[in-house]
Amino acid sequence: MAILLHRIHPSGDSCSSSTLEGEASVELNVPRNPVLDSAQFITEGTNFVTINEPGLKSAARFIRSKILYSAYTPCTWKTHALHICPIDEGTDTEENVEARRALVLNWIFLISSLNFSFWSEKNEDERYGVDWYERWEAPRGGTERWTGYWSLVAAINRALDEGIPFTDPAFYSCEKRCPDELIRHIFRPSAQSQEEIPLLEQRIRILRENGSILCQRFNGSFGGLLKAFHRIHNGEGTALDLVQVVTDTFPSFRDESSFQGRKVLLWKRAQILVAEIWAAFHPPVTLDNTLPTSPHPIFPGHRGPSIYQLTMFADYRLPQILHHLNVLNYSPELMKLLHDGTPLAHGCAEEISLRGVSILAVEKVRKEIIRLDEEDGRRLASIEVSSVLIDFYLWDLAKRVECGEEVIDGRGVELNSGPVVPVHRTRSIWY
Repeated sequence: MAILLHRIHPSGDSCSSSTLEGEASVELNVPRNPVLDSAQFITEGTNFVTINEPGLKSAARFIRSKILYSAYTPCTWKTHALHICPIDEGTDTEENVEARRALVLNWIFLISSLNFSFWSEKNEDERYGVDWYERWEAPRGGTERWTGYWSLVAAINRALDEGIPFTDPAFYSCEKRCPDELIRHIFRPSAQSQEEIPLLEQRIRILRENGSILCQRFNGSFGGLLKAFHRIHNGEGTALDLVQVVTDTFPSFRDESSFQGRKVLLWKRAQILVAEIWAAFHPPVTLDNTLPTSPHPIFPGHRGPSIYQLTMFADYRLPQILHHLNVLNYSPELMKLLHDGTPLAHGCAEEISLRGVSILAVEKVRKEIIRLDEEDGRRLASIEVSSVLIDFYLWDLAKRVECGEEVIDGRGVELNSGPVVPVHRTRSIWY
């Protein structure tokens, strides 16, 4: 049965919020995530990247044991030092809780809008970085140089700390209030950096476009979009329903390519936007690792199962760590390109293969973890055994391996021989 979503007609200008005025409908007949169908098609059509089934089973056991041992849950998202989190409804006034919720939603939307292309050809000391505090919440400690994805988060947090309302769509969509020069100032690099944040002009364009859409159609906030979404779905909209809304509404989230004459959907940033909202507002998990008893405030009709609809978020790091864990095999031709640092054009067969096969591989890891749970009669850490949670864990693991905080020594997991293969280099707004 087709699901109808009413889309709000635009009115007003990009510098101010407007009320919801008109509605039109678009069909969202997506009983299964089309990203997974695209991943299956890509996997069947490529020889650049293949799934190693024995390695996948070994990696699934390893990932499952690590998540169990570390009590890794959706709430782990809230423990990252720079993440801005909602206020517990039982610890503050309703007014403060609602204000913080609005801030967090706009903050996650802004981060997800600009969460792309942080790799650098320069060394760690010279690459783009941002100097800011060690954490968002007090006590903040000293300053730290943040790089990669964390440089984006640090720059946005620094702007808020300086009194710049940079998470407000009415602000960043308006060139008069937020000129390009101010945006460059917000993303200013540390003194030792030898480069700006990559694709700054594209980031500015996306800021203007996304902010204008929110102001013109959704009363100037991502919370306004959620209200329209809940109204149409009677509070029962799923995570995948919301991903579809995001890709339909914002062109810069429409992560699509062509592979062997067919359109394929990868939707990295749209899915991570919804997944981070899910994680940020996830009810606490009890000490015995049972599912939370309170409903999710964003997806109240779907405490956990709807998150299964989402796939992993196909970027640079996940293929890299999946290859290291022997889940993926690379062809000799692809290995040479990666070791040589050869740029891969967005949409080329090698790039789409890396992303698409990774998506299907994580889905297979998820199913193997569920099988292992059933085999020994113990659920994995409560938790909805989702590709989202596996992605979150693997991304954190890849970053720890990269900076030397953790070494995977091969005990309990069959690793690919040799050092970790470099990430693929594709300069793109999509991831």
